[in-house]
Amino acid sequence: MKKVLLSLVACWLVLDVIAQTKITLNSDLAKTQINKHIYGHFAEHLGRCIYGGIYVGEGNTKIPNTAGVRNDVIQALKDLKIPNLRWPGGCFADTYQWKDGIGPKDKRPKMVNVWWGGVTEDNSFGTHDFLDLCERIGAEPYLAGNVGSGTVKDLVDWVSYVNHPGGSPMAELRKQNGREKPWNVQLWGVGNEAWGCGGNMTAEYYANIYRQYATFMADWNNTGKLYRIASGASDGDYQWTETLMKNIPHNMLSGVALHHYSVISWTDKGPSVNFNEQEYFKIMDEAWKMEEFVTRHSTIMDKYDPEKKVALIVDEWGGWYSVEPGTNPGFLYQQNTMRDAMIAGLTLNIFNNHADRVRGANLAQIVNVLQSVILTNEEKMLLTPTYHVMKMYNVHQDALLVPISIESPSYEFQGKKLTAVSASASKNAAGAMTISLTNIDYSKPHEITINLRGDEFSKVSGQILASAKINDFNSFEQPNKITVKEFAGAKLDKGVLKLTIPAYSVITLTLKK
Repeated sequence: MKKVLLSLVACWLVLDVIAQTKITLNSDLAKTQINKHIYGHFAEHLGRCIYGGIYVGEGNTKIPNTAGVRNDVIQALKDLKIPNLRWPGGCFADTYQWKDGIGPKDKRPKMVNVWWGGVTEDNSFGTHDFLDLCERIGAEPYLAGNVGSGTVKDLVDWVSYVNHPGGSPMAELRKQNGREKPWNVQLWGVGNEAWGCGGNMTAEYYANIYRQYATFMADWNNTGKLYRIASGASDGDYQWTETLMKNIPHNMLSGVALHHYSVISWTDKGPSVNFNEQEYFKIMDEAWKMEEFVTRHSTIMDKYDPEKKVALIVDEWGGWYSVEPGTNPGFLYQQNTMRDAMIAGLTLNIFNNHADRVRGANLAQIVNVLQSVILTNEEKMLLTPTYHVMKMYNVHQDALLVPISIESPSYEFQGKKLTAVSASASKNAAGAMTISLTNIDYSKPHEITINLRGDEFSKVSGQILASAKINDFNSFEQPNKITVKEFAGAKLDKGVLKLTIPAYSVITLTLKK
């Protein structure tokens, strides 16, 4: 009898440790396309993102480069299949004078980067450098226009410089600077954070300003109307979205932006590496708020745009912590741990599942700033856990969203609860289905049962990103401490898929017929 009781206790303990998650997928109902631009990135003139990160100078013989851009960064970004790259900001965009960044580099005027560190910007990386980089990595450029301190003519001239085929003063200036054919840039941000560093405007005032700027932006190549994106809300400022959707004619509005960062507190952001569970839980809570923000902003947009012609573009998102000790506070350089992988997996699942309205997003930022996918130190370069998650998930780009229902136990801490497991799925043109799973639980693995409906599959393969500790990260001494590995723990039997996902890990599964 004693042995029986001990066995029962052991079973109860196992059930308590291995939480149960149930998922149902209906692959035959896949209709909505997951826009590839959800997987966009962001490069601002901030800290070591551009200089030392992307651009090391054309005369640099120590670090292999192409026209001054690091070859290792080019290759890493090509492998990541970046669909678009946003530039030059951010707050920097509304102080940037694009004409200062063209022509002979030794004749370009300097400026002071008043937003980020007060450093002198020599404008050696400008429009040609950025647009040529986008061509090399296969990404569409997303240019953020200066509305805060610029003029309508400044932005109109920029559009003409990069898009007009020839005959206009700006097109001829482009040709004099060595570029015969236009780049045909379609993605344009009409200002940035107009409610803050972009001008401290009211929503009503900005809506009128937007209408003015958008009126004069033209597409001379007739390759399609410019994709104009309005400076949208921060977090839960639903009135901002309401005002823009109400006051801007939708025929001149392609997208409305949204910014949300996962941050503990704007006064005390906490460490990027040596965080505790309380700090971890708070960041996960902030990451999960993206679901609420996307849902409620989308509901407002549905009121004015039931056909969903205007996209929600989350063009700044990611984790924000205190800078690494000993670094310039204005450079926003932080390490990237498994916690950041959790933010990435969870957020991308949210975006995928809202693909009917969310049709673009930009992780902040691409190199050496905030939640970077790449870190550099002189000739050294490493790929962060966030990079690996973005690469694992890029199979969803332009695939069809598979409707999903999920019942997940909570991750609990000090009486508060968060959904532990998030998931999204898609089906590609060949009929293969990919399921992405993220378990943010700080200590518990989760047993997952997935009921597959609508299609029959016979093969399953997988990848996993996991590590021994939530605080683990890739360093320049150990650049491959955290890497993607094969996952063979998923079992498929008669339309039911079973697996166990470890605590704080990300898994992608591919099913084929």
